[in-house]
Amino acid sequence: MKTLAMLATVLVAFPALAQTKDDAMLKRGRYVVMIGGCNDCHTPEYGPRGGKVSEAQWLTGDALGFQGPWGTTYPTNLRTYFQGMTEDEWLKKAKSLSSRPPMPWFNVRAMSTQDLRAMYRYVRSLGPAGKPAPDYLPPDKAPAGPVVSFPKPPAKK
Repeated sequence: MKTLAMLATVLVAFPALAQTKDDAMLKRGRYVVMIGGCNDCHTPEYGPRGGKVSEAQWLTGDALGFQGPWGTTYPTNLRTYFQGMTEDEWLKKAKSLSSRPPMPWFNVRAMSTQDLRAMYRYVRSLGPAGKPAPDYLPPDKAPAGPVVSFPKPPAKK
């Protein structure tokens, strides 16, 4: 009886542990991550491998930078990022998200609350993995590693 009470306490404190891979919200979250293109940037080698990257490696961020007039940005390790916030904190953040290119923050803002919840629960269910992505570099700083370069837009006439 004592063990059962302790298990219940752990599951209340860490709701992601109470979920199974068959949970409808987790399936929805996985689907949202896939069709939302999250893996395209946040999972190393996802695009070049045609999506054939183990799910254990999904959303661990990347050291491949995106360089343009804004500087150089790197895809966040979402696995560790989501571990550091509650679901309600994520919803608030997602609905007001604004970030540097090429992150399509406006698409995250447009997601339904239900899809954002599903995404959060799915990413949390994967558990922490990987290491933090490199920090943002302003335009006057040269990145040490590989980058995808975006040209400066043409001047408006």
